[in-house]
Amino acid sequence: MSRVQHIEVAEGDGDQRIDRWMRRMFPQLSQGRIEKLCRKGEVRVDGGRVKSSTRLEAGQMVRVPPLPDAPAPDHFKAPRISDADAKMIQECVLYRDDHILALNKPAGLPVQGGSKQTRHVDGMAEALRFGAEDTPRLVHRLDKDTSGVLLLGRTRQATAKLAEAFRHRATRKIYWAVLAGMPSPRHGTIKYGLVKASGHGRAGEGEKMHCIHPRDVATTPGAKRATTDYTVIQNLGGRAAWAAMVPVTGRTHQLRAHIAEMGHPIIGDGKYGGSGQENAGDGWGAQLGGEISKKLHLHARMLRFEHPFTGNIITLTAPLPPHMARTWEQFQWDPADAPGDPFEEL
Repeated sequence: MSRVQHIEVAEGDGDQRIDRWMRRMFPQLSQGRIEKLCRKGEVRVDGGRVKSSTRLEAGQMVRVPPLPDAPAPDHFKAPRISDADAKMIQECVLYRDDHILALNKPAGLPVQGGSKQTRHVDGMAEALRFGAEDTPRLVHRLDKDTSGVLLLGRTRQATAKLAEAFRHRATRKIYWAVLAGMPSPRHGTIKYGLVKASGHGRAGEGEKMHCIHPRDVATTPGAKRATTDYTVIQNLGGRAAWAAMVPVTGRTHQLRAHIAEMGHPIIGDGKYGGSGQENAGDGWGAQLGGEISKKLHLHARMLRFEHPFTGNIITLTAPLPPHMARTWEQFQWDPADAPGDPFEEL
């Protein structure tokens, strides 16, 4: 039997239900047992009672009562990773040392499991041990359909230090996207607040972030301030723009919601750029038509951070995913034409 534990929610574990977090952290617990612990108030978040459906946020402190040390039942054990998936995820490795591992996450692959998601990066992490004692742990997350740099810690200590750096914004993240139309001005900062609107499914499917004018954030329940910097690198007349974006804050769907609010949704973003979405280009919603892929054109291009143990500055750059690379070829854009950090020249 373990003692009472107080566990801080890591950056990569934010915005997920506490019951799912508990089942991943303590696989010996059944769903019914977790729900009972929540009902009785034995599991608490920041000192307050919670429901099993309560969503966690990075940095919160979870009180976990004494738990049995029984081995995980067979139906809670991680499924075997197929040879094909192991090979695939290993080929995604961008960087690796004794403490850190970084992937170029493919578009369409979830970072963690969820509703109807059984194949995800977290479930393949065992294939990324490369002889290490620990299985790598997620430091942060990317949306399922967003590709690019994804960081994992190879030890608990490394994961904790990296998560702290993300939480205190001591990292530099640059995303590339193709936008419908041409933003005006070409460079700017978006400061709309964001508030979550629940979806209509039984498990909250279809959740969406709505933009709130900065003056109304303080008086809107659940709204959080959010800031995004953007700059246009190249454009195709008024039809489309290659933009770089920096999430100064790290809210759910922040980049997608902010840029769509300007009337320039990211190409392929059906959630925030449906056919009814204003579009200053000559397409409709978040689609350009023709040979341009309908997949989301959002890519975590660059991540810069201080190594938690050596103190060296690490800069990781992820090549474009195939569908975005084809769009770049179609528009005759060359990734080499973009500076590593286009905001430094502004």
